[in-house]
Amino acid sequence: MIRKLLTVLILTCFMFVGFGIKPSQAATSQFIIINKATNQLAYYENGKLYKVFKVATGRSPSLTPEGKFKIVNKIVNRPYYKGNIRGGDPRNPLGNRWLGLNARGTWGTTYAIHGNNNPSSIGKYVSSGCVRMYDNEVEWLFARVKLSTPVVITTSSKSFDSIAKANGYKITSSSGDSNAVIPSGTILKKGSRGTTVKKLQQKLTSLGYSTKGVDGIFGNNTEQAVRKFQKAKHLQVDGIVGPATIKALGGL
Repeated sequence: MIRKLLTVLILTCFMFVGFGIKPSQAATSQFIIINKATNQLAYYENGKLYKVFKVATGRSPSLTPEGKFKIVNKIVNRPYYKGNIRGGDPRNPLGNRWLGLNARGTWGTTYAIHGNNNPSSIGKYVSSGCVRMYDNEVEWLFARVKLSTPVVITTSSKSFDSIAKANGYKITSSSGDSNAVIPSGTILKKGSRGTTVKKLQQKLTSLGYSTKGVDGIFGNNTEQAVRKFQKAKHLQVDGIVGPATIKALGGL
């Protein structure tokens, strides 16, 4: 037991020192929210929603822990010990960046936000508990966030701003249309909620396809407006807003 504890301590020190990251680097104006209901990750900076990314989470609801955590280590090209695959190997399912979380009594060695070598899995419920991102997007996040950055993981129908406020974070400005970046591969359909749906409703209404309100809820009226737009643009008329429909709308 003592030998195992020493090994963990040495590994933790290596995570901090070996990659030039000091434990004293504290996040003062950053936080992350992960909403398992939409499989999206929101990055906030200085009270503003800065970027939104599509992620993959646990294949069952209990696998990805919910609550308030912190990023406690940052690793470039972490080895996949279970499969004996070295870091940086294209076969490595952990991708090229690892942001470890202190979830369920662990210290960044079990749960993390990390890359992945299977891009088609992003957006789905497929992991054993970690939060997967596209490699290029986790690289951006890794370079930006500091150690001790707070991370909230939840399952919610509320907007990211509402979740942030409910967890005690001060939002200095509404997300609006300009602050959030719509993640690549976004799909909106009946039942979707949030600021992205509101953007869709605003765009459709401005183009003459009334959604009978801009409330951020993808209901029957929004679906009918989408179908009318798709028919007019000679797209597949399914009421689902995927990449082709978003492109025809000129983006969101």
